[in-house]
Amino acid sequence: MSSNDLVLLDNALAAAQGARAAPVADDVAFELFACEQLLKAYDLSPDDIEAGRVGGGQDGAIDGVYVFFGDKLLAEDDELLSDQSSPSSFPRSQTLTLWLVQAKRTPSFTETAIDLAASSLRRLLDLRIDEAELLSLYSPEVVQRVRMFTTAWEKLATRRPQLEIRFAYATRGDTKEVNSKVTKKASDLQDELRNLVSGCETVTTFIGAAELWALYNETPSYTLELAFQENATKGSSHVAIVQLQDYFEFITDEDGNLLRHIFDWNVRDYQGAVEVNREIRGSLQDPEAPEFWWMNNGVTVVCSAAKIVSKTYILDDVQIVNGLQTSHTIYEHLKQDPATDKNTATRSILVRILATEDSKVRDRVIRATNRQTSVPAASLRATDDIQRNLESYFSTKGWYYDRRKNYYRNMGKSSDRIISIPLLAQAVMAMGFCEASNSRARPSSLLKRDEDYKRVFSANVPLQTYLWIAKTQKRIDGLLATEEVGATASERTNLRFYVSMLLALRALGGRVYSPAQLNHLAAGDHQIAVADIRAALEVLRRLAEEYSDEKMWALDRIAKSSEFVQYVLENEDEEGA
Repeated sequence: MSSNDLVLLDNALAAAQGARAAPVADDVAFELFACEQLLKAYDLSPDDIEAGRVGGGQDGAIDGVYVFFGDKLLAEDDELLSDQSSPSSFPRSQTLTLWLVQAKRTPSFTETAIDLAASSLRRLLDLRIDEAELLSLYSPEVVQRVRMFTTAWEKLATRRPQLEIRFAYATRGDTKEVNSKVTKKASDLQDELRNLVSGCETVTTFIGAAELWALYNETPSYTLELAFQENATKGSSHVAIVQLQDYFEFITDEDGNLLRHIFDWNVRDYQGAVEVNREIRGSLQDPEAPEFWWMNNGVTVVCSAAKIVSKTYILDDVQIVNGLQTSHTIYEHLKQDPATDKNTATRSILVRILATEDSKVRDRVIRATNRQTSVPAASLRATDDIQRNLESYFSTKGWYYDRRKNYYRNMGKSSDRIISIPLLAQAVMAMGFCEASNSRARPSSLLKRDEDYKRVFSANVPLQTYLWIAKTQKRIDGLLATEEVGATASERTNLRFYVSMLLALRALGGRVYSPAQLNHLAAGDHQIAVADIRAALEVLRRLAEEYSDEKMWALDRIAKSSEFVQYVLENEDEEGA
């Protein structure tokens, strides 16, 4: 490793710290940085990265835990983890991946770190050990995140999932100088994981300063080449017939991995083995089927510029806004070994290309093309007028509303000033309706119901109020992560929205039933002091302990209970009386 790599890495870490409104401990900053870089291919949001960071007390030498079903990051309220969902609702042979990150800001790699992680994983991945026993040894965050994997594993057993466990050990050291004993420990861990999870593919990786800097220095390319067979052009719009092998190369990188970032603006995730995707896969597998593009609606690409060189399009700022299901199915079919399936590879797909820099036109295209298929109303919300207005207003104030996932992060904006749609919704639910339990319990499903969406996002609430709510929640989250406030990892996860709920009603002087009640606080840009956050956290700690003694519940369960919200509000009324 060049010494320059370490200097550049430390500069990147210092820059990330400097961009934070409230710098976190250096060890925490390194954990977040390492998780973000290692999982870069999944194109996760800053909120996703933070949710999976479990480093802290009783972490079992594990600092990050992330579970993926196919390309989708699982949240704790995911349908797959629900007792009400049936295994038959999910596709067969889908990949279920457990990503484990160990991030230490040390200048080398040690045997002890791997030994500690191995000891923890023997227990955490043992299906015979109940949750209560695990919680006596490890933090609720570690147990909960690993349990997401084991729960999905058990549920999907009859669907024969392809299991993967990836363990990455990241430091500021040099991977070329890893001791042979440490390498042997990593190899042993890989074997042990394979024994713990039968049939599982396991990978252990050392990541040092050079590798972290290289990952950090990578930027996703939005300029892509698309070879075509035939085309028609009118003005800035194009229609092309593209061979499936050429389309596969268009949507994958040099290693054959799907370019997930070019699907950021699509209104829904890959749906797996639903009927329409089974039909697409069937037509790909059937050598006697008619031309593929005769039976498929094709895909729609928007870009800022398109030019033709020979029989190839050069497209800037590529986003595939319709055709994600088709694209994923083609990818899954051809990635196995495209060279052996010449019949499929030489068949064709219809690609529509619209070159425009007008965001409103792009949004109208997204909405129109997706109206042709059955898409839940909530999936189209990012193109609503109120969402565009929020994005525009936030940007005038130096903040960035990420209605198009990771758009601003990919532009290099500070994550401290990026607000996602789900985070704003959670903050509004907590501060604007005093429903912190909803914010905690439903991180990914809060806006699925149309009535919830309309409550949270209303034209009757000034844009200024939404920005104040967002800024306040980000400030609270940032300060809860600092040593100055002293919140534990469990408290940050479970009580963050309770802190914001409590501080909003205290600032208002009474219970909040509507976000509009916060208008005058927003107009005056009311600032939450560090002392106020500490005081609110102390109150919530005491109330949670009392409630736990009464109910015999863990903090995680308490925070998801609407009864605890009521308990907090009643006690606050008594203290304020």
